[in-house]
Amino acid sequence: MTVFESVDDYIAAQPVAAQTVLKLVRSTVRQAVPRAEEVISYRMPAYRLRGEIVIYVAAWKRHYSLYPVAARHLEAFKDSLPTCELNNRGTLRFPFAQPVPVDLIAHIANIRADEVRQR
Repeated sequence: MTVFESVDDYIAAQPVAAQTVLKLVRSTVRQAVPRAEEVISYRMPAYRLRGEIVIYVAAWKRHYSLYPVAARHLEAFKDSLPTCELNNRGTLRFPFAQPVPVDLIAHIANIRADEVRQR
C-alpha cells in the first residue's frame, strides 16, 4: 500500500498519460477554489476548505474520478455532458482517453465549495 506525502507524489506515481490529465484536473480545481488546501486524504488528492473536503480526485487504470458528486451538480451541463459515468455513491468517472472537461470540473468544485461554505 503506497502512502503519498503530497499531491505531487500521488501524480508522480501515476502513468505518464494519467499524469498529464491529473495535472490539468488539479489546476482546474485550484483555479476554481483557490483558497482550498491541497491534501492527501484516503490516499488520494483532496481539496479542503474550512476543514471540510470539497472534492477528492483519484486515478484508476482507465479513468479518473471525482468524489462526491451528485446529479444536481451536473444539472447545468445536462445538454452538453461529456462522456462520463455517475454512480449512486457519488462517484463521477471520466475516461482518460477523453478530453478533460475543465468547465464541468470547475463548476462542480465551485458548487461543492459553496456547499461547504454554507455549513
